Amino acid sequence: MRIPNHIGIIPDGNRRWAKKAGMSKEKGYDYGLKPGLELFKLCREFGIKEITYYGFTTDNTKRPAVQIEAFKKACVDAVKMLSREDAELLVIGNYKSPIFPEELKPYTIRRKFGNGGIKVNFLVNYGWHWDLNNLLKSENNDRVSKKNLMNLLCSCDISRIDLIIRWGGRRRLSGFLPVQSVYSDFYVVDDLWPDFKPNHFYDALKWYSKQDITLGG
Repeated sequence: MRIPNHIGIIPDGNRRWAKKAGMSKEKGYDYGLKPGLELFKLCREFGIKEITYYGFTTDNTKRPAVQIEAFKKACVDAVKMLSREDAELLVIGNYKSPIFPEELKPYTIRRKFGNGGIKVNFLVNYGWHWDLNNLLKSENNDRVSKKNLMNLLCSCDISRIDLIIRWGGRRRLSGFLPVQSVYSDFYVVDDLWPDFKPNHFYDALKWYSKQDITLGG
């Protein structure tokens, strides 16, 4: 089975799951923490070199205040959980905004925990326009090469993504790392993120193994 080097994770469906369970929507974010750690351990077991989680976007901050506080707290808790594992952890997002959790600012430079190894990126208060901002401001953007373009991204320390897995049934990228995702294969799980099962991951890898990876060639 061909194993992707880098997997992107869009853990959607927390609010829908909470509503279905008879809870208020903001309660769903806490139930996404355990699946995130379980998936991380599976990726490490399979030799995945890099994994990127979509925490929350700048657009998500238009939601009600109680939900904003809930998903901010969930991101902080998730990063703290991952910092207790063998990993090289980086939080990427607009850290100059007051929405960005203060507790996560030390992680905006990649840090090694335990024995290191697998790179883990966590997108927090991330926006594609923020990511491309340096490129848009470049005086020489008409001459930007592929290599220079990557260096100008705010997310320049994140590599090209081979496979993106989205839970929750929706077929859209929602602004997820647009440059690194250009040639990503995209796999959708209809189950909501808090209902994560290892078979979701296994099925995605089996599906990916059957794809014709050409990168446009």
